[in-house]
Amino acid sequence: MRTVMPAAPEALTVPEVMSALRLSRSKVYDLIRSRQLQSFTAGRSRRIPVDAVRTYIQQSIEEAA
Repeated sequence: MRTVMPAAPEALTVPEVMSALRLSRSKVYDLIRSRQLQSFTAGRSRRIPVDAVRTYIQQSIEEAA
């Protein structure tokens, strides 16, 4: 029997972003509210595209330089 590895997610939950960026829940929601971190809702759940997290990291690095 052959098993297929699941594809990497295209969008993350708030707790996943919290873990990835080592930030608090309130800080992640602050970033979403201030539009520094793009997100969308799927039903009642908030999702953050993986590309949005990468963009946020890149912009943070550029601002720090």
